[in-house]
Amino acid sequence: MSLYNTIRNTIVPIHKEGYVFIAAFFVASLVLGWFFKPLFWIGLILTLWCAYFFRDPERMTPQDEDLVISPADGKVSSVVMITPPAELNLGFEPMLRISIFMNVFNCHVNRAPMRGRISNIAYRKGNFLNAELDKASDENERNGMVIDTVRGQIGVVQIAGFVARRILCFAQPNEPIEAGERIGLIRFGSRLDVFLPAGFSPRVTLGQTAIAGETVIAEFGSLKGPTTSRRD
Repeated sequence: MSLYNTIRNTIVPIHKEGYVFIAAFFVASLVLGWFFKPLFWIGLILTLWCAYFFRDPERMTPQDEDLVISPADGKVSSVVMITPPAELNLGFEPMLRISIFMNVFNCHVNRAPMRGRISNIAYRKGNFLNAELDKASDENERNGMVIDTVRGQIGVVQIAGFVARRILCFAQPNEPIEAGERIGLIRFGSRLDVFLPAGFSPRVTLGQTAIAGETVIAEFGSLKGPTTSRRD
């Protein structure tokens, strides 16, 4: 392998949505450094963090219509049975909800958890509470979508957090979507909820680290019960 390919495979791409922020951080560093040199180095560190935040690495996604893949990088913060948001029109019966909390150091590019067709997208204004709180699912600003899959309709909800003030959704209604395909991005620090119908069992536990587009978070039709874990 050539040196060029080695470097190319090592450097993680940056999502285009981050270019303007990275440029703004760098210009601010130059301006502040003009007045007080140590501020330039502080600004440069923040610029590097901004570039790291908007990284968009390639992922290898399992292709199996019985598997639900994590839509976000982060920590599994909730695995419960709960009624889905009304705007998704998924009914009033409790569904399995798996929540992934993203802090400011996680990759924030969101991905589709299953293959299917997007039948509904609904945006709702709200508060900006800490996204790790359970009540953030009801009270925070959010963008939800419904994906029709061979295993039924599932809901995916992007939730803004205390720092996050902008939810971006790349998907459109009636579009086909592949598992692992990029569907959106949230700035800065947020949460993803996945709502699953009967027949799915969780394959992650609270506190587990999930990787968008790679980690299996639930499975359909398995005779296994919910997973358990222990910490040494």
